[in-house]
Amino acid sequence: MSRFELRRWRWTAGISCLLLCTYCLGQESTSLQVPTTQSDPQQKPDAQTPAEQKPGDKKPAAQLPDAPGASTVPTTNGVAEDEKQTKRVLGIMPNFRSVSPGEVVPEPTTSQKFKTTTLDNFDYTALFFAGIIAADSMASKGTPEFHQGAKGYARYYWHTVADQSVENYYVEFILPTLLHTDSRYYAMGKRGGGFFKRAGYSLSRAVVTRTDSGKSAFSYAEIGGAAAAVATSMFYYPSPERTVKNGFRNWGLDVGYDSVTFMFHEFWPDISYALFAKKPKKVPPVAATP
Repeated sequence: MSRFELRRWRWTAGISCLLLCTYCLGQESTSLQVPTTQSDPQQKPDAQTPAEQKPGDKKPAAQLPDAPGASTVPTTNGVAEDEKQTKRVLGIMPNFRSVSPGEVVPEPTTSQKFKTTTLDNFDYTALFFAGIIAADSMASKGTPEFHQGAKGYARYYWHTVADQSVENYYVEFILPTLLHTDSRYYAMGKRGGGFFKRAGYSLSRAVVTRTDSGKSAFSYAEIGGAAAAVATSMFYYPSPERTVKNGFRNWGLDVGYDSVTFMFHEFWPDISYALFAKKPKKVPPVAATP
């Protein structure tokens, strides 16, 4: 099993399990909503009763019922709190490229693309998790030519950081700048559809993207960037790893891993709101006295 395959599938399986568990928790929590406020039975109604109406008075306008399905979730700048993308996942992992549903953002500039790519790439958490991935790869002897021990771990670590850096800059900055595409992830949100629709949408973002002007386009940056990253890695990995079979396999795993990452960003607001938001308790309605 290659250096990519083992670590990618372990992380992918872990993220998928977390998504399913927390989404179910979020679905259960959204059922606890504040009921519609009922009128006080002691309060005098605004409209006159038929007995109180005088000749010549106009008939009172009919009272319209509350809008069905009105959301009780607070909003900020037009974005519902349970759909708001945060800058970090769990307050730790970077989430700088996600856009909340309904959020209006300006057209990305070249400097912004470079800045977000660099933040993603050299964030302290990215370097920390690179160390975990390197340790996992060394334990499983993903690249036997690196050997074991401190020197072996150092080789695994800098190769892992190099892999992340090369792919991030190709996929998020170099090709999006040349092709004028937007590397940000635009979330659909729970009001855009159910679980399977949102999951399909997020997975499809590996092959469908937006141009800088907001139009849909094929994601040459993701597909071509992952291929360019694998081709570049051939120059700094041992020669036994430089095979066409490994190249195609690692390219497919890179694209698949990015797809699952998009799905995680799509459902992160659900997870965050279910786990951390202060939701109102369900209060039974007060029955009106006759």
